[in-house]
Amino acid sequence: MSHATTATPGEDVSSAAREDAPSARSEGRSRRRSLLRPILMGGGVLVVAIGGLLWWLNGGRWVDTDDAYVQADVMTVSTDVSGIVTAIPVHEGEHVKQGDVLFRLDPQKFQIAVDDARAKLAQTRLSLEAMKSDYQARLRDAAAKQQQVNADQATYDRLAALVKQHAVTQQQTDDARFKLAADQQALDAATMQAKAELARLGGVPDAPVEEMPAYRQAQAELDEALREQAHATVRAPYAGIVTQVNKLQLGMFLGANTSGFGLVSTDHVWVEAQPKETQLTYARPGDHVKVSFDIYPNRSWDGVVQSIAPATDQEFSLLPAQNSSGNWVKVVQRLPVRIRVDRHAGDPPLRAGMSATVSIDTGHERTLGDLF
Repeated sequence: MSHATTATPGEDVSSAAREDAPSARSEGRSRRRSLLRPILMGGGVLVVAIGGLLWWLNGGRWVDTDDAYVQADVMTVSTDVSGIVTAIPVHEGEHVKQGDVLFRLDPQKFQIAVDDARAKLAQTRLSLEAMKSDYQARLRDAAAKQQQVNADQATYDRLAALVKQHAVTQQQTDDARFKLAADQQALDAATMQAKAELARLGGVPDAPVEEMPAYRQAQAELDEALREQAHATVRAPYAGIVTQVNKLQLGMFLGANTSGFGLVSTDHVWVEAQPKETQLTYARPGDHVKVSFDIYPNRSWDGVVQSIAPATDQEFSLLPAQNSSGNWVKVVQRLPVRIRVDRHAGDPPLRAGMSATVSIDTGHERTLGDLF
């Protein structure tokens, strides 16, 4: 026996509605996603563009580089005289003040040279005084001979007149003429000797001895001997730290202009940065700088740009780049920038060659007008 099931019209409509509802919701979500996707994509691009614009506007003010190192006055101590090293009162790594003795050479030969120069100066003074006296004696001798020549001339003139009257013999007249000529030659010789003495006195016989050339020469020799004696004791030209002292040993012969050991300044220390030339468009001396050193992490110092080099380092090289060559390739150059670091009491030491990172505040602010 079979039973048939029949549905009412109301039940059919309700069932169909329930079946269509999930499909409608799914279609609505799909439409919303399709509308939201381009909005999100466009918004993301807009956010990136705005962020990039803000980053660009806020950029360009700071010049950052880690190509920077501590520099200081560094010299190898030497002297322009030769001698045996007799004293080295400093030790490796010792702090010295300006004027402190670094080493000494054997002073004996320098003292001997000074004594010899002083003796020569005293002898020169005596010689010049004697020459002045000799010159006066030559003048008096020449004056006496001049008087004798005058007397001879008068005698000869009288005899020459009398011989015409046959009052005297011709022999007497000839003798007077010969005596006049001989005395005239003696006068000329005395005059030449006086001129020679005058030349040795520098042409000014009445001048003080100290102003005469010979004395000045002897004084210069003494001054040179004293200078060499002073340079036999080598002193620190500035405050600093001595290094490589063991290169110099007691008893060593140190030739003139030969290096002894090193001296590194502790007062004149700066940072030299090498930023690219394209970074220095707005950098100027006087700009504020933030400086940090690799050896002292998490700490920074204030500084000031002292100067920007007028030329790149390669311009001072022995073989600068020849940009006119056929295989030339353009390379962005770097310009040395000297930075003064503001240091305070208690700060840790800065040593030449240490690595640093610098940020130069150029104060330049970009505007939208720079884009066009």
